[in-house]
Amino acid sequence: MRFNRPQAVALAFIVLGFTVAPAVASSGGGLPWEGPLQQIQQSITGPVAGFIALAAVAVAGGMLIFGGELNDFARRLMYVVLVAGILLGATQIVGLFGASGASIGTAGPAIAVGTGEGTVG
Repeated sequence: MRFNRPQAVALAFIVLGFTVAPAVASSGGGLPWEGPLQQIQQSITGPVAGFIALAAVAVAGGMLIFGGELNDFARRLMYVVLVAGILLGATQIVGLFGASGASIGTAGPAIAVGTGEGTVG
């Protein structure tokens, strides 16, 4: 049986997926980049980041509203600062609505399978 190139590449990816999946699944936690990523997360979700985001949004908004005629580069730069400020302040904005983050699992009692109306036994 002869494969053409796209079929051979697809087959190679499938075989690679089956051979790598057990190694990836068994690796667990403690990866080397988790510590620095957690530090970055703490840095951009703290109160200082909220004040920086507020200042960035205020300055960028003021420049866009009252800046007069800005050249194209300055206008794009202000848009980038405005979006960065909004992204940094997103956790504080979400916190205003009472949300604190993702919840995995249920807090209530588990539902038993095979009980209730319509089951046999």
